[in-house]
Amino acid sequence: MSSPYYLGLMSGTSLDGVDAVLASFDPSGKPTVIARASCAFDPALRETLFSLNTSGHDELARAALAANHLVALYANLVAQTLEQAKLSPSQVSAIGAHGQTVRHQPSLGYTIQLNAPALLAELTGITVVADFRSRDVAAGGQGAPLVPVFHAGIFSTDHTRVILNLGGIANITILRPDADPLGFDTGPANALMDSWCQLHMQQSFDVDGAWGAQGLVNQALLDRLNNAEPWLKLPPPKSTGRDLFNLKWLEPRLQYCLGRLEPGQRLTPEDVQATLCAFTAATAAQAINTYAPDAQEVLLCGGGARNSALRQSLQAALACVVSTTDSVGVGTQDVEALAFAWLAWAHQHGVAAGNPKVTGARGARILGATWPA
Repeated sequence: MSSPYYLGLMSGTSLDGVDAVLASFDPSGKPTVIARASCAFDPALRETLFSLNTSGHDELARAALAANHLVALYANLVAQTLEQAKLSPSQVSAIGAHGQTVRHQPSLGYTIQLNAPALLAELTGITVVADFRSRDVAAGGQGAPLVPVFHAGIFSTDHTRVILNLGGIANITILRPDADPLGFDTGPANALMDSWCQLHMQQSFDVDGAWGAQGLVNQALLDRLNNAEPWLKLPPPKSTGRDLFNLKWLEPRLQYCLGRLEPGQRLTPEDVQATLCAFTAATAAQAINTYAPDAQEVLLCGGGARNSALRQSLQAALACVVSTTDSVGVGTQDVEALAFAWLAWAHQHGVAAGNPKVTGARGARILGATWPA
């Protein structure tokens, strides 16, 4: 009989670090969080991972070394959570390890997550389940988002509820009573704001949105961001990443607006940051208002849930109540890592976590592959 304990590891497109959650699962797949830990990326690893989102010199070797570095962080967090829970490696059924997405091009038939699951199995002595996205992509799907089936299991209620994950990229899960979950990416969440903050403040992110709150939203730039990107107008299923939404994407749109400023007008870095925050809120709210106009509440999770300026912008753009997953007993930073613990549970129990109504794949698929302890 397998152990009920599973461990999830998540490092997302925000490139801020790694979250780990150790949970026990009942026979139906309902989790109980036992322990959690997190760590930030050191600046060198963060810069390497960021640079690997685009082609560059010796990228294959750099990617392999970055994956090993990442897995060393994973292994340290595994040890921390086991120590908190007073469990041994042999008591954990599996680790669900997402890896670090550096390319995501499902329309071309591939998605790449840097990972070294064999090394993780060696370092921890625990079976590792990884490579969750590739099977869905192979079946013609987007390979993302993968969490709506999990969200349905823990967040469904007697009314329409939307889960909005604000990582590097924003994605929503729409939960209706007695209906399959729906979900898709809505656009950037923290990816553009973090990059702009790093460029102008030499900080990896804008703490609580305080720097951007010093600026004013530029409506001309906001309109340009909203209207000059065909991807935003695509219907779901759809997914995206830093391949699209990055500073190279922002630059021509920013230059277009700068070239049309009236004499005496100026656009400060803080104004751009405020506008990027408004852009995240606008694209997420547009998706919710279009595909879930009956939503009675939106629950936020991910790093962007801590950005009070972003929360305020979302509440202003939505008619329903906006709160966080903390309000229903699941920490905003726990949701994604807990989802990958569940994905490892689902893999081992033969549960098809890939939902074709979400990803557009030809059918439901069991996701992931196993590296035994």
